Amino acid sequence: MPEHKVENTQFQHATILDPVYEEPYIVHLKKEAAGWHGWIPQIPEVECTAKTKKELLNTLATRLREVLQAHEDAWDKQLESDIEAGKLEHLREDTRRAKGEYNRRI
Repeated sequence: MPEHKVENTQFQHATILDPVYEEPYIVHLKKEAAGWHGWIPQIPEVECTAKTKKELLNTLATRLREVLQAHEDAWDKQLESDIEAGKLEHLREDTRRAKGEYNRRI
């Protein structure tokens, strides 16, 4: 994760709402000589610069969605690989056992 040291410099906060999962993300914004710099501390891959604050917020929102989609795709691929390799078979057995216990209680 890149470090963002801010000494005697103020930066602003904003919130970006992910449109797919409706999760809010706090964005740090800093005015610089050449424009604006922003990042999302929870997701280090989301860091951008832009000439205007509005452009930066739009760019950060776009980048956030791209990164979240990439994470989701990687998770899906890993899950599919684990299923094919039989790594999750024990969960099926646990579920069957739990169902049997549940049915016996009813």
